[in-house]
Amino acid sequence: MASGSDRNPIIIGGLPSQVPDFDPEETQEWLDSLDAAVDERGRERARYLMLRLIERAREKRVAVPEMRSTDYVNTIATKDEPFFPGNEEIERKILNATRWNAAVMVSRAQRPGIGVGGHIATFASSASLYDVGFNHFFRGKDRGDGGDQIFFQGHASPGIYARAFLLDRLDEANLDAFRQEKSKAPHGLSSYPHPRSMPDFWEFPTVSMGLGPLGAIYQARMNRYMEARGIADTSQSHVWAFLGDGEMDEPESLGQLSLAAREGLDNLTFVVNCNLQRLDGPVRGNGKIIQELESQFRGAGWNVIKLVWDRTWDPLLAQDRDGLLVNRLNTTPDGQFQTYATETGAYIREHFFGDDQRLRKMVEHMTDDQILHLGRGGHDHKKIYAAYAAAKAHKGQPTVILAQTVKGWTLGPNFEGRNATHQMKKLTVDDLKRFRDRLHLPIPDQELESGLPPYYHPGRDSEEIQYMHDRRKSLGGYVPTRVVRAKPLQLPGDKTYATTKKGSGQQQIATTMAFVRLLKDLMRDKEIGKRFVPIAPDEYRTFGMDSLFPSAKIYSPLGQTYESVDRELLLAYKETPTGQMLHDGISEAGCTASLIAAGSAYATHGEPLIPVYVFYSMFGFQRTGDQFWQMADQLARGFVLGATAGRTTLTGEGLQHADGHSQLLASTNPAVVAYDPAFGFEIAHIVQDGLRRMYGESASGEDPNVFYYLTVYNEPIQHPAEPADVDREGILKGLYRFKEGEKGAIPAQILASGVAVPWAIEAQRILADEWDVKADVWSATSWNELRRDAVEAEEHNLLHPEEEQRVPYVTRKLANAEGPKVAVSDWMRAVPDQIARWVPGSYQSLGADGFGFADTRGAARRFFHIDAQSVVLAVLTELAKEGRIDRSVLKQAIDRYQLLDVAAADPGAAGGDA
Repeated sequence: MASGSDRNPIIIGGLPSQVPDFDPEETQEWLDSLDAAVDERGRERARYLMLRLIERAREKRVAVPEMRSTDYVNTIATKDEPFFPGNEEIERKILNATRWNAAVMVSRAQRPGIGVGGHIATFASSASLYDVGFNHFFRGKDRGDGGDQIFFQGHASPGIYARAFLLDRLDEANLDAFRQEKSKAPHGLSSYPHPRSMPDFWEFPTVSMGLGPLGAIYQARMNRYMEARGIADTSQSHVWAFLGDGEMDEPESLGQLSLAAREGLDNLTFVVNCNLQRLDGPVRGNGKIIQELESQFRGAGWNVIKLVWDRTWDPLLAQDRDGLLVNRLNTTPDGQFQTYATETGAYIREHFFGDDQRLRKMVEHMTDDQILHLGRGGHDHKKIYAAYAAAKAHKGQPTVILAQTVKGWTLGPNFEGRNATHQMKKLTVDDLKRFRDRLHLPIPDQELESGLPPYYHPGRDSEEIQYMHDRRKSLGGYVPTRVVRAKPLQLPGDKTYATTKKGSGQQQIATTMAFVRLLKDLMRDKEIGKRFVPIAPDEYRTFGMDSLFPSAKIYSPLGQTYESVDRELLLAYKETPTGQMLHDGISEAGCTASLIAAGSAYATHGEPLIPVYVFYSMFGFQRTGDQFWQMADQLARGFVLGATAGRTTLTGEGLQHADGHSQLLASTNPAVVAYDPAFGFEIAHIVQDGLRRMYGESASGEDPNVFYYLTVYNEPIQHPAEPADVDREGILKGLYRFKEGEKGAIPAQILASGVAVPWAIEAQRILADEWDVKADVWSATSWNELRRDAVEAEEHNLLHPEEEQRVPYVTRKLANAEGPKVAVSDWMRAVPDQIARWVPGSYQSLGADGFGFADTRGAARRFFHIDAQSVVLAVLTELAKEGRIDRSVLKQAIDRYQLLDVAAADPGAAGGDA
């Protein structure tokens, strides 16, 4: 063995190797004691003594590195379990009824002519985990606050419905309408937790796996943020996230664990249902998922509670003086435990206990049936209660409970622990009989043998149902329940928007900066200013938002315990516990989770927040599009800014930064109101209307549960003042005539959006001066909204042929616009092509199709043929098709402007900040 002086100066086994030994003799005495324990009592006894010493060291506040994993037994010792305050017999009856109704609901949903599916095995494994929470921990909203926030595992939804049925929150018509939301309206139940589908019931959509844990972390963080800023008292709210062990493989599930630990979110508990199975196979057949997750959570700084075995194991573990049983539990892989879950007691006796005489002796007094029923901790109410109580009592860290269960528990041998369990949806008559007997339910055979299996209800006056109501009353009401208590906000008047509407004068600024200046004015408003929540992924300075640092400051529960390196600057980085800005680091997923939590605060806590999330547009809908769908499902509201937008505007960054398609991706989300504004005054009208719709008084028939997506750019331009006769309706609906042609004999129309409007204006000048074409320039603030309006008009006309036929807004707007229409933007052509079928007359679009690349703006635009000169050519081409000009003109234009030579293009504005 190398001496201390010979060791490398690194961390070995978690202990510093270079700490000097000030008392070698004492050290040797301790080492000799350990050697003696090993020699006289064995390695397992010595190991136990070491673990107890580490435990005592922590009790005495002696810093010892955290162990990454512990034995495969319960974290909470039997002697440390608290008194269980419930009536376990009544709770068992309640749970049995819930189990039955959940399984029957899914089985009935497979009846002939319906066949809509469903999942029963997940809830079967986690039923006790939920039941203890419902009976003893989950706080409702009846006391006027937000209660607890519970992220239910998506595939467990049948069990949540089944419990609601017992409480008369749902009836048989609802259960029979599971997954039949439209055909059985208004009774239909959504397949999974979908607040948009059931806005009075579900709060958090969770079935897009991985987003539940991420959302729960940022919900807990948002609770702390709201309390720190004096917006809502969230001190009693606890966030519970019920997750699957297979789900933890999703990158989002574990990606932000460090934030929860770093900010000490002890208002957060993960409950990971470790049934050891993915959707159709083992999670870690050759390993141990609970041990793996324990290491990951401990390493991230979480408090870990392992809930592995139920009370039937306690006597065996109590007599395991040599650690043989614990060693066997430690070394048996999950795949083998799943086999034990499907085998007989005799098989378990032979294969688990049988190859060691001392282990066989431990269970020689037990029958095979008793061995078969050595259970897992996630099915034991008392063990679960102890884990939940410990999680709630723990301070300074978030807690994860790793609860081992059996997938398909109680459903019978055809379901329990089987790899195919996730896809099994229908119970046979024999399955039903076994299931009924297992649950001790008074349902006669004839009701199972003829027709559909019945639901079971013990009666409204039964002690079980009264017990359920009493427990929920004591905890503040029924869950899940979504309540919207927030009232419309008093919004600022036109004066707040006046500066932005005046334009930029002689100064050139990007549309990003135009928005930021408006945001700064809005945040000064006495009524709603404090409700804005700026969010950015580590690039506030990139977006020109560092101007908010001195006044709004950055939220940090720790404050600022260091001297900022830029403290001498006027716009120095400043953190404070009451800061308004969320600076979530380089994590678009984390920022979007903050956006969702803030955007749904009006429902979660009855206090509206106005999130403003600004990001590189390429890293929004492309990178976190699933979360934007989650945001839509959660009915969250707010503003999303795709900054540095466009395929050719962000010079020098190249392919992975060049966004030419997020507007198209945004069009796929029905809750997104997307705009591509060109000037500050357009932004002002869009933001003002967005605040009205989402946070003020929405117009009749207008859905306030939307969020606004604005693409803004980093190319400085001179912003004009708002025209005196500004077409506000056109700005909001998506199209208005910005500048009429002033000279020329041949009419044409140019439609442009965003950064392309200045190109269109330049093309208008060239066409008039050089080709005698009088072109009007239209600002298409929203191709998406124009298409949405047109689709709605067509659908109405399809179903109401006897009524006056609606004409799409874009068709009406362009009805009297003479000449061909040419559309141009810094997006792929599919974006403006959305309106093609409704544009009267000939229509041509230009766009940046293909991959972006690093170059000057001018070169990139010439390459994609979307610059001013290319617009000129497109207009001339359309006029030639109509016979208004000779086709020879087209070759003249190509040669004159050198359109085939990328290098001949004017480089355009270099660089460009927000």
